[in-house]
Amino acid sequence: MFKPFMAAGALATAALLSSTSALATIVEFETELGNVQVNLYDESTPETVENFLSYVESGAYDNTFFHRLVPEFILQGGGFRYIEDSGDVKSIETGDPVINEPEWSNRQGTIAMAKLGTDPNSATSQWFFNLENNHENLDVQNGGFTVFGEVISGMSVLEDIAELPRFNLQGAFTNLPLRNYGEEELENDVEVDSTHLVNLLSVRIIDDAENSAADLDPVPNTLIDSVEDKDSGGSSGGAMGWLTLMLGLLGLRKVLVS
Repeated sequence: MFKPFMAAGALATAALLSSTSALATIVEFETELGNVQVNLYDESTPETVENFLSYVESGAYDNTFFHRLVPEFILQGGGFRYIEDSGDVKSIETGDPVINEPEWSNRQGTIAMAKLGTDPNSATSQWFFNLENNHENLDVQNGGFTVFGEVISGMSVLEDIAELPRFNLQGAFTNLPLRNYGEEELENDVEVDSTHLVNLLSVRIIDDAENSAADLDPVPNTLIDSVEDKDSGGSSGGAMGWLTLMLGLLGLRKVLVS
């Protein structure tokens, strides 16, 4: 039974931000639908990569799930874990927020950090894959969203996930992609469990060779230069406002999202 609730102490684990030994990195996201390899921009977004790798190396992303899908926009994860025994959903513990580094453009196939809608420097554990070119919005909104790597293998896996039906379970789960779940299960009020979630089994470093991103050619974020103050926030947009999970998590209702 899918029973989300608000986890206490969202910024409780500063140890997750301990320094990491990797200098430049390729990581592999292992999902039940296939694997995705991402080359990180270690040298150009060092604070963000170090922050992300601290969660990777602690195992914080293992056995979590993708909790937000907006087709032709983004696929988001890095925030929640399903507890099999109880059917609860818990937020993963997070460390201190990381400084915004909007150096690169939010183009299709890149990975970027999610954050609060009114604070550019509020990203902790959650990230999203850009399913399309979202630069006109995300390169400037809320100080620009920090792109810190790009998919080098497995983009088809993300595209397959993007084809799944989405359901509104309220709170942070208004666009929850589900497997093996459709209109029939909805009509019969079948409880959502781990067999329906798009589970992220692990994120692992598979190559930490120095400057592995040297041959990549990411698109610079030039739109951010048109914003007078990169730290001013701009439009909250709500698109990445993940702390909305703090409200409305009781009395869940399953609604198919068209």
